[in-house]
Amino acid sequence: MAEAVIMPRQGQSVESCIFSEWFVQKGEKVNKGDLLFSYETDKAAFEQEAPADGILLATFAEEGDEIPVLDVIAVIGAEGESIEGFLPRGSAPSSETTEEKAPEIHASSVGKEESSTTVAAQQVSTAVSGAGISPRAKNLANKASISIDGITGSGPEGRIIERDVQSAITSQPKATPLARAIAAEENIALPSKGSGAGGKILAADVKQMPSVTLADDFTDKKISNIRKIIAQNMYESLANTAQLTLHTSADARKMMAARKAVKAKMAEGYAYNITINDMVTYATVKALMNNPEINIHFMGDSIRSFSNVHLGFAVDTPRGLMVPTIKNANHLTIEGLSANAKELANACQKGNLDPEKMQGATFTMTNLGGFGIEMFTPVLNPPQAGILGVNTITQQPAQLEGGIFGFIPKIGLSLSFDHRALDGAPAARFLQDIKNEIEKITIE
Repeated sequence: MAEAVIMPRQGQSVESCIFSEWFVQKGEKVNKGDLLFSYETDKAAFEQEAPADGILLATFAEEGDEIPVLDVIAVIGAEGESIEGFLPRGSAPSSETTEEKAPEIHASSVGKEESSTTVAAQQVSTAVSGAGISPRAKNLANKASISIDGITGSGPEGRIIERDVQSAITSQPKATPLARAIAAEENIALPSKGSGAGGKILAADVKQMPSVTLADDFTDKKISNIRKIIAQNMYESLANTAQLTLHTSADARKMMAARKAVKAKMAEGYAYNITINDMVTYATVKALMNNPEINIHFMGDSIRSFSNVHLGFAVDTPRGLMVPTIKNANHLTIEGLSANAKELANACQKGNLDPEKMQGATFTMTNLGGFGIEMFTPVLNPPQAGILGVNTITQQPAQLEGGIFGFIPKIGLSLSFDHRALDGAPAARFLQDIKNEIEKITIE
């Protein structure tokens, strides 16, 4: 009996996923547990296994498609088995399948004005639907040096398919073989009308057109789904909040001594690689508990206060910035905090973090100290009212014991806060408290 393959739900907050690729092609045999396809959310990438043995009878998704969770995207069953009951929302299978069943429109069969009028009446504007173009149609358009601008699609939801491009090719004005060759080589579209007899396009008409590509010193790369989300979030954060940043630095001598002690203990079998960042994180959590007015969400017409600290921290990954959350961080020892942070960061790097673990942060930290950054302005993650930027350790002048002056290592701290929710004084006290916690930290 045929079985539907659905787009999985990755967390309660995820409503749709971006389809990436099929590992098995339509008509091929698949065994339960084989990798079937990959997809991504705005936070992570995933691979899905086949739910049953059989033949991949139909697919309803292509690369780049945004698919609502729990929607049917494929059918697995016995060869020749009907898939009629599995078609999503009453549509036909994927555009490739639709193209195979659609009648091909060749130059020899087009020429009657009424025929092209009928096709045009049946087409749906791609510009309105934004459904895009199928790979086969795109390849044909590139091969024929024809622009897809102005082509309307007759595929599912207005998608441009192969027969649409074929129809556009046949409706093009006549051109000499040399003119077409020049257009293909220069990667430009043919003009609508040429200077030859009956409007025929000549080589001179193509050469006179400005090249679409003015230089070869740049490339365009489509941004990822994660990058789109980051860009939108950053824009909205700066546009919709009153952000202000305070800067200070903390004496890092005790913290550096503690790090040295950790390395010595690890040589003797100590299991926790507690880093400088872990120590700053621990100090920040303690300061948040001492300053509960910072551990809040600004809701516009109200302030939501939290009794526990759910700490978000920025992780740089090949796919973009990710911010997992350490829940109930105030109940963890420094060892537990370090272990949790490393586990979440590793999951981010592998791209398999549960999206639910990137929700619910009450405060966020971001560390650019490893890049030698001495001061920066971190951007808030609304509705949180604060974010701490951790900078590099530098040698700074200070008065030492005995009244003499010298240089000591100091770590920079940058606190951005939402001035709608917090005044400068409580924000400054909180930053000062983080500094004090750092300066007294020790490892037993």
